Amino acid sequence: MFFNLPTLLTWARIVAIPLIVGVFHLPLGEPDRNLIATLLFIVVALTDWADGYLARRLNMTSSFGAFLDPVADKFLVCAALLVLVELERVQSLVALVIIGREIAISALREWMAQIGASRSVAVHMLGKLKTVAQMVAIPFLLYHGVLFGLIDTQLWGTGLLYIAAVLTIWSMVYYLQKALPEIRAKVK
Repeated sequence: MFFNLPTLLTWARIVAIPLIVGVFHLPLGEPDRNLIATLLFIVVALTDWADGYLARRLNMTSSFGAFLDPVADKFLVCAALLVLVELERVQSLVALVIIGREIAISALREWMAQIGASRSVAVHMLGKLKTVAQMVAIPFLLYHGVLFGLIDTQLWGTGLLYIAAVLTIWSMVYYLQKALPEIRAKVK
């Protein structure tokens, strides 16, 4: 279904991306822009959990929702990383590794689905850990300050994003290794 409640939450995540990016073009002080963007990102990221929960709870799962959900996640993460690169809070190489992996694994999953082997690249715990590290790192980097007088969010965000980059590479290698036997079998 294109417009049930869980899918609407996913669409809202996509629609919110320009809002998060646009915050950095408002005539506000940097701390205010950082705080607004951080809060928006957190709220939008939470819709990822909410749409999945509601889809299962209300029995509203759909093929379209299963397709759109990871697309929305990738758009959100990629947009946030590009903003952070522009603000010089993230190194472009780190962003390139993460974004490149997302494109590569999405393409691999599409190809594996076409050859009837999508199970070989099903979501794995490494991918989930990568996502958690990213989704915690990005708000820290958007905030770009000291939280509660104790937590240097730039330091913690950068560390978590490096962990996410390592998990990104590790999970990509894992998915490629799982797909390789299927690819070899189909190519022969």
